[in-house]
Amino acid sequence: MNSSTNSLDDASADSSAEFPDRASMMEVRLQAQEDEITLLKSSLADALRRIHLHDQLLPLLKQQLIAVNPGAARVLNQCCSDGCTSSRRPSSSSAIDGIRHSATRVRRNSEKLGNPEKQRKRLDKKAASAANLLTRSPSLENRAKELIASAGSPGSRRGTYSQEQSIKMFIRGRPITMYIPSNIQNYEDLKMEPPSERLQLDWVYGYRGRDCRANLYFLPTGEAVYFIACVVVLYHINNCTQRHYRKHTDCVRCLTLHPDKVRVASGQTAGVDKDGKPLQPCVHIWDSVTLVTLQQIGLGTFQRGVGSVAFSFADSGAFLCVIDDSNEHMLSVWDCNKGTKHAEVKSTNEAVFAVEFNPIDSTNIITCGKSHVYFWTLSAGQFTKKQGIFGKYKKPKFIQCFVFSLTGDVLTGDSEGNILTWGKSAADIKTLGKGAKETFQIMRQTRAHEGSVFTLCTLQGGALLSGGGKDRKIIRWSADLAPERECEIPEKFGAVRTIADMNGKELLVGTTRNAILRGTFSNGFVAIVQGHVDEMWGLATHPSQNIFLTCGHDRQVCLWNTEEHKLDWCIILEEYGLCAGFCPNGSVVSVGLSSGRWVVLDLLTREVVSESIDGNEQLSVMRYSPDGSFLAVGSHDNFIYIYNVTESGRRYIRFGKCNGHSSFITHLDWSKDGKYIMSNSGDYEILYWDIAAGCKLLRNRFESKDREWASYTCVLGFHVMGVWLEGSDGTDINALCRSHSERVVAVADDFCKVHLFQYPCPKPKAPSHKYDGHGSHVTNVCFTHSDSHLLSIGGKDTCIFQWKVIGGEVGESKERLASASSTSTSSPEPATN
Repeated sequence: MNSSTNSLDDASADSSAEFPDRASMMEVRLQAQEDEITLLKSSLADALRRIHLHDQLLPLLKQQLIAVNPGAARVLNQCCSDGCTSSRRPSSSSAIDGIRHSATRVRRNSEKLGNPEKQRKRLDKKAASAANLLTRSPSLENRAKELIASAGSPGSRRGTYSQEQSIKMFIRGRPITMYIPSNIQNYEDLKMEPPSERLQLDWVYGYRGRDCRANLYFLPTGEAVYFIACVVVLYHINNCTQRHYRKHTDCVRCLTLHPDKVRVASGQTAGVDKDGKPLQPCVHIWDSVTLVTLQQIGLGTFQRGVGSVAFSFADSGAFLCVIDDSNEHMLSVWDCNKGTKHAEVKSTNEAVFAVEFNPIDSTNIITCGKSHVYFWTLSAGQFTKKQGIFGKYKKPKFIQCFVFSLTGDVLTGDSEGNILTWGKSAADIKTLGKGAKETFQIMRQTRAHEGSVFTLCTLQGGALLSGGGKDRKIIRWSADLAPERECEIPEKFGAVRTIADMNGKELLVGTTRNAILRGTFSNGFVAIVQGHVDEMWGLATHPSQNIFLTCGHDRQVCLWNTEEHKLDWCIILEEYGLCAGFCPNGSVVSVGLSSGRWVVLDLLTREVVSESIDGNEQLSVMRYSPDGSFLAVGSHDNFIYIYNVTESGRRYIRFGKCNGHSSFITHLDWSKDGKYIMSNSGDYEILYWDIAAGCKLLRNRFESKDREWASYTCVLGFHVMGVWLEGSDGTDINALCRSHSERVVAVADDFCKVHLFQYPCPKPKAPSHKYDGHGSHVTNVCFTHSDSHLLSIGGKDTCIFQWKVIGGEVGESKERLASASSTSTSSPEPATN
């Protein structure tokens, strides 16, 4: 990693905050267009499949009618002539030929008109319109079934169903038919209640060090305070316990400790609500002992988010300084007790990394960032600014951090690896003239690190600690900046992001790879907090032990212990993992990767015991059958690959392939007998497969309505229809998981929320308990083997939440469906904290 790479990393947080709006809007629009194209294509395929099925059923229905009632054939012919005569009704083959002919004609026109992307979209629209015309035509199958029912033959009613036995839900205008199980006598009388079970945040795995600074402090209570996602964590280092401050509504970006070592100020980003409207960022001042919010600062004042905060020292922390993430990076000073704004000024259009009050004079404030260090003076509510003069010294691209020495000098660390000592010089009247004023200039330059100096920390007695980027070193300096000791942290933890002193005995070190280390120069450092460093999607819990596995875009595969709240082991793969599943015997776990390759890992040795590749697109599901004899691999190439599993999960032989989806596989589940699979796809299909019969697609979905499923992770299905909000676009729910007791279902949505519904919840607008804390889309949820805890993982927030399941009663959820009059006890919505 060279210095320019370090510089880019240094400004990652700020550059991403300056120009997100246009890029984000373009990405959203592009994704929406791609979704529309996929949906149109799938609608056409679905329409053609239905026409083909109608043509196959029609001769059979005629034969049944003639067998029951010879006069029924005449009625059927009359029906056909009413809807469309033989000369007007297109067969499936002619309909397909007509659509293909139209598509060919449009393609020829597109070659003449240019802009193939627009013409491709027009082609898809024309094809979809043709499909809609076909699907809106009277259904001969349904009309024939009505005739069979009217014939009065008891045997002929076996394969029929009335309109009351199925319901439809709509996603982006597409109807999805759900068949009601036989044990529900009256669907309309079903009552949906929130579950008696609740969730309580038990543990937060991870730390945000990759793009934030000065966000780790040590409290007199023995707790380290830091943040990740929307949660500020207070971790007692010796007792290994956590407390959580959860009043923030979006990702926390900055943190500072009051001079009294009790109060804490934390600032958050603005974020958006589920409708895309921006939320208002603010700063919370709160008590670290009681976790009570004392003051909310600047609601409706800051733009985009809060980048830096600092308490004053000379007046016992009476004021708070804030810099927001607007283009001008507004600098404001607030009265901590009253919550009122004292002064405000535009600071700079460049990125700002840090702000601090002078510890002996609260009217002096210093800010630093990209190519600048500013010295501010506050007088009578007005700011005056003086820029630090670099003079003969090379001007660094970034001033990363600064501290005040005991003598009152300012020490800065920069991207060139130097520590600069700044002092106040008298006015240069000879050079600048009679009106010249005093300036702040560099008094001394000290070479400190190879690469950037990411952090500086002062110790009691005047000693100084510096943390390096490229060299990953921590160096102790004397008061006159003579190096005394140094050590290097392991490469796997990344560079030093911030340092906190633990009462002069030990150090806490936050790193750029989202770890917190504890140690000394003599004994070295060990990790006490670890986490992922990029987006996560894969999550799986062990079938019998209190452990779970995660994988994500950082190529890490991590095994965690839910009882000891620690990382058991972590390996790095050649490509990133997106899904995982434990073998029922618990000895191996399979991980699906981004290229279509998948590997099987031994939990004890961490070695790859088997690997294979299916297609060349990313995998989305790895699911073993209940007895472990089969493995189903869901891919983005629209196929489900089935493998025979032998030798305790160490040998895999291809058994077959499920071919029928018109879009990528999103979720799948096995039946309890291990013979069938239910699957969902990206175009909102629900298909059923007979694996024992050779991976055969079950055309009649009505026959699967009473089938029992070993797991329930499919987001589309009768039993979980109530988890969808009205107007959902089909991507609002990323994952769901039914508990092993079959009493509740947990849902991960696109709006940073985890929901807990009763199971089943087959009616729209089902009530739920809702929990926040994630700062990004929640990508997956999973219950532990005993249902004692629920795990949820975030996308871009890189955090893992472990929720404790509390409350609930022993009983089978099937009783809720046994009678339409059965209800569950209503419980109020839980507090979010």
